[in-house]
Amino acid sequence: MARLGLGREAGDAAARKVMVVAEGTRESTTALQYALSHAILEQDELILLQIGNPSPWRNAFSTFLKRPMIGEEGGGGGAGGGGGGAGEGEVDFIEEMKRSCKVAQPNIEVRIVRAAVVEGKDKAMLILSQAMSLGIDVIIIGQRRSLSTMLGYKRGGGGNVRGTRMIDTVEFLIENSPCTCVAVQRKGQAGYLLNTKTHKNFWLLA
Repeated sequence: MARLGLGREAGDAAARKVMVVAEGTRESTTALQYALSHAILEQDELILLQIGNPSPWRNAFSTFLKRPMIGEEGGGGGAGGGGGGAGEGEVDFIEEMKRSCKVAQPNIEVRIVRAAVVEGKDKAMLILSQAMSLGIDVIIIGQRRSLSTMLGYKRGGGGNVRGTRMIDTVEFLIENSPCTCVAVQRKGQAGYLLNTKTHKNFWLLA
């Protein structure tokens, strides 16, 4: 239970594909930090999935770049620490994510997958289709506590695709992913609050 069925045991040699939904947000940063510290083993492949426009994101990702990742020394400065046009505040955040992953865990394979938005297909379905086509074993996604998730909106219309708009993207992925989907929230500096299909509001110390 402590590993939520992710197979992170010392003797577990089976390589897995772990996908982190990578966006220029704090929630996405939290998901990546959890993945690196609690979900990824050396033999696993980490896939960073970017949905939508690949152009640089502005300051939404700056806190990630300024904060050392697991395994980085504080004196080295994050990927954005002082480099490249301080006034501009633009970075290719997913490339910086990949770089920080290699600093934190040099032996893991990290791959970037960029998926274009498809008209008529919402974000949750796009993530699911990518997960299935890539043969993903674990999806890790940051979760923001919104009013809809707190109230637990249910999907209407007998589970059809249109009904997914009635429920948070993360909740839809948890309930419908063929593989394990872990939603991650940061709880102060003490740890993470995790949600999966079988574990709700599971507290894990950082």
